[in-house]
Amino acid sequence: MRYAQGGGLTDERRAFREKLRLEAAERFRHGDENTVIAHDLRVSVRSVQRWRKAWSQGGPRALASKGPASLPLLSDELFAVLERELLKGPVAHGWPDQTWTLSRIKTLIGRRFHKSYTVQGVAALLKRHGWSCQVPARRAIERNENVVAGWVKETWPQVEGPWRRSTPSSSSRTRPASR
Repeated sequence: MRYAQGGGLTDERRAFREKLRLEAAERFRHGDENTVIAHDLRVSVRSVQRWRKAWSQGGPRALASKGPASLPLLSDELFAVLERELLKGPVAHGWPDQTWTLSRIKTLIGRRFHKSYTVQGVAALLKRHGWSCQVPARRAIERNENVVAGWVKETWPQVEGPWRRSTPSSSSRTRPASR
């Protein structure tokens, strides 16, 4: 049996699930019902039905674990190369500014390693290796803190508007004043 995206399973957990399936195969051989097996193994009846179908078509070997569904496209060695490329910056790779986006990293992986990732796959790859989304730490040199503070204090409240209505209101739809 194979679980999607490796099932998010560790090798130990995958072995545990395989043990359950093989135990179910033994119970199939003895003629136990699906609901009884599901209850005893604490799995869904639907899982037992799928296992029984696979078992009837291929025997216990059909229930053996086939390992993770897929291996990562970039090995740890290739990811180390990607990190060196990322440290060079986007401008070194032909982009007009110093902002790395997931889309740009996806393109870089395609150009450099000839591997295809989705944007979500790039996000998962970076997160798995300890990278996180960052907001620039620097502020504009031209920024004037006094002007910003004045704007927040004077202009923003006018733009935002009052927090409460100036007149009492009702949540009733039958009251004429609420129409």
